[in-house]
Amino acid sequence: MPPRISPDQIPAYPDLSFEIPLWDSGITHIAGIDEAGRGALAGPVAAAVVILPADCTLKNKLNGVQDSKKMTPRMRTIWAIRLQKVATAWSVGLASQFEIDNLGILPATHLAAQRALSSLPIQPHHLLLDYLFLPDANQPQTSLIKGDQRSLSIAAASIFAKTTRDTMLCELETRYPGYGFNFHKGYGTRAHIKALNMLGPSPAHRNTFRPVAEIIKQNEE
Repeated sequence: MPPRISPDQIPAYPDLSFEIPLWDSGITHIAGIDEAGRGALAGPVAAAVVILPADCTLKNKLNGVQDSKKMTPRMRTIWAIRLQKVATAWSVGLASQFEIDNLGILPATHLAAQRALSSLPIQPHHLLLDYLFLPDANQPQTSLIKGDQRSLSIAAASIFAKTTRDTMLCELETRYPGYGFNFHKGYGTRAHIKALNMLGPSPAHRNTFRPVAEIIKQNEE
């Protein structure tokens, strides 16, 4: 069974419980990392890296930031704009559906995160991740269960990853109309599966993911 965490260990909103001890030890550039689109049937996986300023009052300034899955699209967009002004540095990396099919979703997620790290204007000294470990990263890492609900840095990263990927999926709907990418963002909703059965997979789909792989196999038989 996957590791569990007691509900009383999850704050109402993510806070700086993990960042502050690191700041106090002299580690100022702490990067929160989170991904979006790992379980989708189409489109890239996105990973965001955010370095927040070493400011213990930051939680008050970012009151309302939380796990992007718990926010409305409107609030995610608003906070993505605000976070760009507050963050010391941030970046988003991608791994395409082709890379996902060739490498597998976990290595592709690692690749997206490494690309985000590589494109940062400054390099972090410590990484906080949402239940993920980057084997090729040089920095010390702390992997947190439900990190996007516990760490403000990871929650901020989740917002950048989600808003970036959602924008890309809306653009995919204009290239491959009829699938509803602008609504379900590539996830396996009933409407998405229905469109897949009617239209067949598009170039944006992940061919190794069920039920996409099953539909391809049916069409070949």
